[in-house]
Amino acid sequence: MPALDPAWLVDGPDGNATIVLCHGAGAPMDSPFLATMARGLAGRGLRVVRFELPYMRARRERGERKPPDRPAVLEQAWREVIAALGGGGEVVIGGKSLGGRIASMVADECGARGLVCLGYPFHPPDSPERLRTAHLRELRTPALVVQGTRDPFGSPEEIAGYELSPAIRFLFLADGDHSFKPRKSSGRSEKQNLEEAIAAIAEFVAELP
Repeated sequence: MPALDPAWLVDGPDGNATIVLCHGAGAPMDSPFLATMARGLAGRGLRVVRFELPYMRARRERGERKPPDRPAVLEQAWREVIAALGGGGEVVIGGKSLGGRIASMVADECGARGLVCLGYPFHPPDSPERLRTAHLRELRTPALVVQGTRDPFGSPEEIAGYELSPAIRFLFLADGDHSFKPRKSSGRSEKQNLEEAIAAIAEFVAELP
């Protein structure tokens, strides 16, 4: 593997398939959610690299509390990380919410092996008409979207009505919210949903050419 940025977090064995994960809009790369996903995937033999987008890195390094950068900046950050890791053919890319959305916007261009979106923000909560799906209609990169069935950013019923590429497959986690957490009354646990997601991602990556 090429030399890694020392600011990145790396889990799992070197020399195996690499999946690059980026954080959501408000939580950093070492959030409990992404840390759990990284450790779980590493435990299944994957090399997991986590990085932060410019605004989040500035928050960590200088204490600056800024909103996410404009899409062009976020997309360029993804391109640079992919290039630093040897190019799209060497990596599966994705992440939580915003991180996965931006990855999906550069996946075809960069020739990524695969794409994994953890809670894709299909629309803002309470604004189902503001869809973020235009680029997903023609997506060529094999993709797995893991979505809770109670996700306010896109429910299974809503998603069923979208025009999406056949390259995209879905895993819906029972009663999960945007971070896959179910209600106690559901009989499911957060641990169960996270483990199901990790197993599905590992299987997806293993099946990629």
